[in-house]
Amino acid sequence: MTDTPPLSDQSIPERAVKKISTEEPPAPARVMAIHAHPDDQEFTVAGTLAKWARAGSEIITVCITRGDAGSNERMGAAMTKDKLARLREEEQRRACRVLGIQQVIFLNYPDGILQPTLDLRRDLTRLIRQYKPDAVVCGDPTVRFYGNSYLNHPDHRAAADAALDAVFPSAGTRFIFPELLAEGLEPHEVKQVFIHGGEKSETLIDIATTIETKIAALREHKSQIGDWDPGEMLRAWAREGSAERGLEYTESFRVMILKE
Repeated sequence: MTDTPPLSDQSIPERAVKKISTEEPPAPARVMAIHAHPDDQEFTVAGTLAKWARAGSEIITVCITRGDAGSNERMGAAMTKDKLARLREEEQRRACRVLGIQQVIFLNYPDGILQPTLDLRRDLTRLIRQYKPDAVVCGDPTVRFYGNSYLNHPDHRAAADAALDAVFPSAGTRFIFPELLAEGLEPHEVKQVFIHGGEKSETLIDIATTIETKIAALREHKSQIGDWDPGEMLRAWAREGSAERGLEYTESFRVMILKE
């Protein structure tokens, strides 16, 4: 048995061996934020999205479900899945207006049982080809646990898995989902992917100027948080890892550079 030679630079795409900068990147011109539920982006990346919106980015929010399983005791027996879905859809639209986001898309997949199916990947590929974002924002599909007290929701993992597969290879490969070509949707290559919630989050976005906007946006999700004020929790999260970079409030990402 012979030793396997190490991979040469010729066998690895050049962009794959580049060192990713830890400096804050500029706001992308067009951004698509993809998440499973209404309120997912407000809990996680709303400070960054608000900052980019103020800088002139065009942002499209994609909710794969309408959150129709996200009920709780305070709603009472009169609440139905359809009523809840309509309520949460409106809450998401109000939250996006707070953030400066005008475009909100719901794919109406069932809440709570989401799977990273080919149908979902096709639907997300369709949106990426249609709107042609420079950057996509999504969660990390590999994270199952957060500490010892929170299990990552399976819908979050499924949404992120399908989103990343839609970005690559589906959106940019001509003969994956050729039916999209028949719809007039040519391939589109996303330049950057901002992945939040993972362990390899080396890029920090300074959200000191938008942390209060993030909190205000999350407060719009009354069906989920009621009268609870999320401000203290969101500020504590945003302080984690910030001081060592000389910052007060940040959101962290693993940034994939797919195209210069």
